[in-house]
Amino acid sequence: MNAPARTPNPDYVAALLDSVNSAPYLQTVGFRIVDIGLDCSRMEMEIDGRQLQNIGSVHGGALASLIDAATYWATFLRLPQDTGQVNVDLKLNYLKPAVGGRIVAAGRCLRAGRTISYAECSVRDARGELLAHGTSTLMALPGQGLPLPHPKFLES
Repeated sequence: MNAPARTPNPDYVAALLDSVNSAPYLQTVGFRIVDIGLDCSRMEMEIDGRQLQNIGSVHGGALASLIDAATYWATFLRLPQDTGQVNVDLKLNYLKPAVGGRIVAAGRCLRAGRTISYAECSVRDARGELLAHGTSTLMALPGQGLPLPHPKFLES
């Protein structure tokens, strides 16, 4: 059963975006989270060469990381303040090569549970063409939340 809808604290969301986007891995691969809400996230990757394999298209591992991250953040705001999560299953399909420009990953939570959540992600190029799609099963980790200085939700 989904948790009751609560209003995310804008200060928490801003601190979350700053924290996530400063992570070394995201900077190394070249993507960032640009939006997070209840049951959704949006990430972008500017293809700048470091994500390419030797045949000139984005490496599948970079796309898998992007899908993994977008599904994680699409479910994240449903978790209690002190809870993190880990991906336990990631399934994806590569549908068209990504070769340049900006690509966008739109994550969507399909089911938020106390222990297990399920999400999907579509990755599209600047023309809106579907490049990859994936689903993810995530497991909650109580006591492993992000130490941010603001409460996650506004008081109802």
